[in-house]
This record gives sequence, structure tokens and C-alpha cells, in this order.
Amino acid sequence: MQTAVSIEEARRIEAFLYLEARLADESRYEEWENLVDEDMYYWIPLAPDADPQRNVSVTADNRKRLATRLAQLKTGVRHAQTPPSPMRRLLSNIEIERSANPKVAGAQEYAVAANFVCYELRAQSTRQLEVWPGRVEYGLRAHGDSGGLKMFLKKVMLVHASEPLPTLAFIL
Repeated sequence: MQTAVSIEEARRIEAFLYLEARLADESRYEEWENLVDEDMYYWIPLAPDADPQRNVSVTADNRKRLATRLAQLKTGVRHAQTPPSPMRRLLSNIEIERSANPKVAGAQEYAVAANFVCYELRAQSTRQLEVWPGRVEYGLRAHGDSGGLKMFLKKVMLVHASEPLPTLAFIL
């Protein structure tokens, strides 16, 4: 069950989403990783209703695998991202609800969803502009007295996930 949030909560969460998107677009992985909680699950399924335990996914990273992915990206020598792809993404149709049954007992958690389009210039290879449209769901958790947010879920549902995809060597 989900409940509505205040205007202040909505603005704080939207600011978090825009920061997360900008850090990913600018390949600022160290700062991006600071937005991630210890139980993070980063998932790009082939279908929105897929089961990550039974179905193949484009990406299905727990926190440890995500840390490995980020460490590779941070080396600056990952050939599929050398140089890093210039990217910009747009978020719209943001929906925010407070979780009535948080994953962590007593925690303030939010279920957030948005539509997105990410534009990626393949500067290291084809020099083509790739367009990655879809919907993203976030699980966010407030921490401490300041209510600073961390992400424990990012599920990216690409419109064309079931079709052949070009290399996806960055954080979407």
C-alpha cells in the first residue's frame, strides 16, 4: 500500500532524481555511487513484468555487482566507454508515493516512477546518437535526521528492451 507525499517531500525527491540523472549523464560515478544504499538492486529487465530470478535481464546487479561495474567505469579504460559517451536524459511524468510497508522496518521509503529518454552520443565508436526511451522505477529511503535520500532500487524498463540492443556500457 502506498500513501501520498507532501509538496516538500515531492520537491526533495524530484531534486534527488535530477541529481542522479545528471551524475549518471556526466559519468560522475563516484558521486553517483554515494546516492546508492547498501541493498541496492539495479535492474534492466527484458519485459516490465519479468522475474529476475527466472528471466534473462539486460542487467541485474546487486550492490556488489554494481560496485564492480562502477569500479570498471571509474578506471577510465573501459573500451566501450573510452571516451565516455556524452549523454543527457529527460525525466517526466514523475509519480511519488510513500511506502506504507517499507522494506526496512521503521524506515521512510518512497516508490517513485518516471518516464525518461536518454540521448547517448557514441563518441568512442560509431559517432551515432542512440536514443534510450523507457520508464524507470526507483525505491528511495530517507536516512538520518536530515532525511537524506539513498536509492535501493532502480528498475529501468526500456521501450525496446526485447529487441536487439547496442552495447549498454554505462549507468542508464
